[in-house]
Amino acid sequence: MTPETTTTSVLNTTFVRPDGFYIRGFYALQHSNYYFIFLGVLYVATLLANFFIMSIIWFAQSLHTPKYFGVFSLALVDVSYSTALIPKSLDLFLFGNRIVEYKACLTQMFFAHYFSAMESYALLVLAYDRLIAICFPLRCKTINSNTNMILAVIISWMIPCILVLTMVGLATRLSYCKSTIVNSYFCDHGPVFKITCSDYSVNWFMASFCVVALYFVPLALIILSYLCILVALLRIANSDGRRKAFKTCISHLTLVAIFYVPFLVTNLMAWINVNVDTDTRVLNTSLSAAIPPLINPIIYTLKTEEIIEQIKKYIRNRKIAFSA
Repeated sequence: MTPETTTTSVLNTTFVRPDGFYIRGFYALQHSNYYFIFLGVLYVATLLANFFIMSIIWFAQSLHTPKYFGVFSLALVDVSYSTALIPKSLDLFLFGNRIVEYKACLTQMFFAHYFSAMESYALLVLAYDRLIAICFPLRCKTINSNTNMILAVIISWMIPCILVLTMVGLATRLSYCKSTIVNSYFCDHGPVFKITCSDYSVNWFMASFCVVALYFVPLALIILSYLCILVALLRIANSDGRRKAFKTCISHLTLVAIFYVPFLVTNLMAWINVNVDTDTRVLNTSLSAAIPPLINPIIYTLKTEEIIEQIKKYIRNRKIAFSA
């Protein structure tokens, strides 16, 4: 592949912009095609599960509440996040189109990191809903109205957009005069800026700042919200009331663990410079991106009584319609 299409001289420095990047994927894993077929199956299941839960929320008037606006937003993010990664991965590794054009690479980089960050903030929005519902039960409908929840969702979309757009924009100032081989399964920000021959200290700082602002801060706020919830639960004299209140948090806590634990392990290892081989890192990051969007709607369907009730209601109506 030709190493550059644009070469300009600025302050005696040659700026090299490549035609595109070669996405390496797995380095030594045999029969990796089967793995990406597996990711394709997960993607189809993710679409079905999330569109199912979104359709239930959309058509059930009783679910047009702040909590389920948050759940609907999370399902929408799950579909978007999977779509930003998996279809392109299938094209790269099943059909052999491993060279991604420069602008297309930056575009995927933006959307992949944007929707990942939105997932983090969507979980924060749901934590906010649980905090208001349990800590301020008498004023929850006033504090967390549908309008306020929609505003919270919009803010949770805007903050990641601004930060990720800045992060990706800074990548356009990098020159690639040596390698254009990306050691990842998509146009990942870190592996892309690390192969530049330019000084990438600003990019490293921005990447670190985004990880803190988009993941660690929401996680810290989620933990803080549950500490407040725990205090509120301990004030409930009735043990049965405490159990019922905490039961409404189990689904959300499960989603938080599924999303954050793999992400934090991967990023902490990168920060402390632990050497992890490419295949292990690709396997970890791809599963971390593919599994939560599939599991999220399943957990909310199985663990939420209101959604189960709507499914039962739909089945009863269908039976009545067929019997008539």
